[in-house]
Amino acid sequence: MSKVILVGEPMALFIAETEGTLDTVTSFTRSAAGAGMNVAIGLKRLEHEVCYITKLGRDPFGKYLIDFLKGEGIDTSFICFDDHYPTAFQLKGKTSVGDPDVAYYRNGSAASNLKVDDVDEIDMCGFNHFHLTGIFPAISDISRATLLYLIEKAKNNGLTTSFDPNLRPSLWKDSTDMVATINKIAFRCDTVLPGISEGKILTGFNHEKDIADFYLSHGVKNVVIKMGPKGAYVKTQTEEAYIGGYHVEKVIDTVGAGDGFAVGFISGLLENKDVRECADRANAIGALQVMHKGDNEGLPTREQLFGFMEKKAL
Repeated sequence: MSKVILVGEPMALFIAETEGTLDTVTSFTRSAAGAGMNVAIGLKRLEHEVCYITKLGRDPFGKYLIDFLKGEGIDTSFICFDDHYPTAFQLKGKTSVGDPDVAYYRNGSAASNLKVDDVDEIDMCGFNHFHLTGIFPAISDISRATLLYLIEKAKNNGLTTSFDPNLRPSLWKDSTDMVATINKIAFRCDTVLPGISEGKILTGFNHEKDIADFYLSHGVKNVVIKMGPKGAYVKTQTEEAYIGGYHVEKVIDTVGAGDGFAVGFISGLLENKDVRECADRANAIGALQVMHKGDNEGLPTREQLFGFMEKKAL
């Protein structure tokens, strides 16, 4: 299997045990969240070697998250700690209809202060792939500079790269800055994985084929557009395809579905599958994730994934 490196901001996650607004809920279950971390967990469960880059506060949440990551079998040797800035955390509501309420507490976090000096000595030799999302460069100017530095380091070391825009407009000073920065990063990556609504915002085009062509014209090799229940549209310089989605018995929690999708596509690429097979696997893991509570509880093992995919073929 391949060796993958990721960067992001993990957060302690508190999920409401009862429905209601977050200010009225009295009991929560602790877990962990973060787009990059979710992808790391998913790839590890599919038996790839995974190393995660971040900075945590030297506090109880930081201790919890480092233990959580180690428990998932993720290499934490590139994680550093800070004595001054805290670990971020998040509250998530419980709902039977629509998306849950979410409240973030990440301003001035340790991860937002991950500097180039903190990652300068990281050796990427021996790794195969680098994955990143649009959330990390949004949390601070410092993290943005660090991410751009890591992309160049990955490319210089011959790693392939993938990027999920994962737009969070509330984290950016304005939409112009968001679009410019996200596209600057996307153009430097081999694979870009926007949702259809994200693609419209980032390119100004309304149709998935035009969105894909926009990124292909800027040097991206694989553009994979998430289209919700319809599945995905994938396009390269030589082929394109619509890949149908999987039946979902009941949507429990949509958070983390895009991260699961990324796990499926990236793992397929690393296992030398063609882009259609990669997109099919991505759809499968996205479907599995929305049928589970929490941000990463639905990410499958290989046995669970292939068993789920076989049901579609029957």
